[in-house]
Amino acid sequence: MLTLHPIPAFTDNYIWCLHDGNKAYVVDPGQAQPVLKYLEQQKLELAGILITHHHWDHVSGLPDLSNLAPNVPIWYPKQEDISHGNHPLTDADTIQLEFQSCKLQFKVILLPGHTLGHIAYFCTETELGPLLFCGDTLFSAGCGRLFEGSPEQMHTSLSKLAALPDTTLVCCTHEYTQSNLKFALAVEPHNKDVQEHGKKVEKLRQQELPSLPTTLATEKMINPFLRVEIEPILNSLEENCGSRPTSPVDSFAKLRAWKDSF
Repeated sequence: MLTLHPIPAFTDNYIWCLHDGNKAYVVDPGQAQPVLKYLEQQKLELAGILITHHHWDHVSGLPDLSNLAPNVPIWYPKQEDISHGNHPLTDADTIQLEFQSCKLQFKVILLPGHTLGHIAYFCTETELGPLLFCGDTLFSAGCGRLFEGSPEQMHTSLSKLAALPDTTLVCCTHEYTQSNLKFALAVEPHNKDVQEHGKKVEKLRQQELPSLPTTLATEKMINPFLRVEIEPILNSLEENCGSRPTSPVDSFAKLRAWKDSF
């Protein structure tokens, strides 16, 4: 059976590990030591590394991991400068993760916004369900900051992800859910789905359990950045910003600016 495990790193990062009890693939290893510790504990062989974007907290573990496993493929976005990457990827490329019992094909989705070359990896069918490694583009109840891209680019990127199956497991790379839900509740104070999900996440975090992965179905109910066209959010933005959004992109831009100063 496949196991999906978030390896904690730094203060709030997750390095996702997908393994079958033998071979393991990791996503965005910002630190090498937590990965090596988990691989040793589970007696796993590192078979590949997937990188979504160039930020240090997603790639700083690459030197040590590539030194210890020099023949391991390191997939990364072609548009970004990432040392130690050896398999550049662009939009609609595919990669194959090989396990003892199955081979999984992941499609690359280009998602400019957080960074210009940011990519995600999506597999339509796994025994766990549809699986998405989305880096810092989509968070539970939130989205990434616009360090390089424009509001229009990020809105388009999020729309691509929203079009994936509702059952998709969304593997974000930061434990930001509680703080994002506080903002979501400020935007939609009467959203019962946000309120109920907040209670669920609070219980998980009290037990030091991850709030992730989430699902796209859940995000469409609680994530304001996937709901920029609905009337309650438009009204809330008009009240907060002093003017009503003129388009979905304008709505997203106002929402992101509000979150940045929240």
